[in-house]
Amino acid sequence: MTGSETFPMARAAGCPFAPAPGLTARAPVSRVRLWDGSEPWLITRYADVRAVLADPRVSVDVAQPGFPHTNAVSKARDARMKTLMQMDPPEHTVQRRMLASEFTVRKMAALRPRIQELVDDLLDGMLAGPNPADLVEAFAVPLPSLVICELLGVPYADRDFFQGVAHTLVMDDPDPARAVAASEELNAYLEDLVGTKSAGPGLLGKLAPAMAPREIAVLGQLLLVAGHDTTAAMIALGTAVLLAHPEQFHDSADPVEELLRYLSITHTEARRVALADLEIGGQVIRAGEGIIAVKSTANRDPLAFPDPDRFDLHRSARHHVAFGYGRHLCLGAPLARVELQVAYSTLRRRVPTLALAVPLDRLEFKENAIFYSVRELPVTWASTLTTLPPGSSTKNRRTPHDSSVNG
Repeated sequence: MTGSETFPMARAAGCPFAPAPGLTARAPVSRVRLWDGSEPWLITRYADVRAVLADPRVSVDVAQPGFPHTNAVSKARDARMKTLMQMDPPEHTVQRRMLASEFTVRKMAALRPRIQELVDDLLDGMLAGPNPADLVEAFAVPLPSLVICELLGVPYADRDFFQGVAHTLVMDDPDPARAVAASEELNAYLEDLVGTKSAGPGLLGKLAPAMAPREIAVLGQLLLVAGHDTTAAMIALGTAVLLAHPEQFHDSADPVEELLRYLSITHTEARRVALADLEIGGQVIRAGEGIIAVKSTANRDPLAFPDPDRFDLHRSARHHVAFGYGRHLCLGAPLARVELQVAYSTLRRRVPTLALAVPLDRLEFKENAIFYSVRELPVTWASTLTTLPPGSSTKNRRTPHDSSVNG
């Protein structure tokens, strides 16, 4: 069976929040062609995606023959640096266990008051500035930057540096050499931060007794880039979805799980390689063959989510696979959930008149990056409805440049 379409595939211009038509209009298990001529298996059904992600006979090790690299940048970067996302047990088990206690639901919930302070500070700045404003620049990008910097102990004053590096690493830049250089530059910065004990109170400093500076730097790069770009993309895209459905923007229901299901922002999906022969969806996949498990279509599978293309805040959506499944379930999921809950709920409460400042079809989307999002999100609001509720005050709130975290 030969793959006739090239992956990743373009989304439909009139349906920017839906998976690419080329992903949905095909057999549940089929071949697809990559940039280098290889033809991995594409898995699109919910049950099959979960089965693949939970199967110990598949590997995330990018060095394994047959692993599906989705472009030259990904292949070049993966060859130089192995992170938690590319580790199999027992190596993965050891490193994840070291981090798991730092990302528990309880610890992330304890950060909620500080995240609320940061959200309010950023909205104060946006609402005091020009109207319309770009929500991406004013809110969606700086919020996760502030949170992940405080969590790791990275100085927020260096945000321009690591945001620029992140921009290159998430594949807006198609040059593999530039991506590798950016990755090495960020590793050197983090290694120096840990080696000179310049990191603030945070996770990087906690890991110093147990790991070498280089190991901490590689791990820190993963957390810094993934913890920033994924959440920034979800805040921006999720707000665009809510504003495109005004009745649901004003609904009191928590929108986070349905937005995670509805959007599934990772373009490159979950990539694996078979270590042994296995059967998925009635199709035998041989050892050494690449696999791409498509979370975006799994989250639109009508067998798992009735009427899946309808955005519905009152649907039961927590079983989505936006954060993955199995042993590689996203470590930062509890943190992302808290950030998104605070961001969306505060926008609704403080800016109930928030609206898109341009038609939806005029938004420009990031089609060539790992994380799908909008480049800009122009929004407007009624200027008479921008103050904090009675009893709230910004006078005693710490500024976004304060490096301490409650809890």
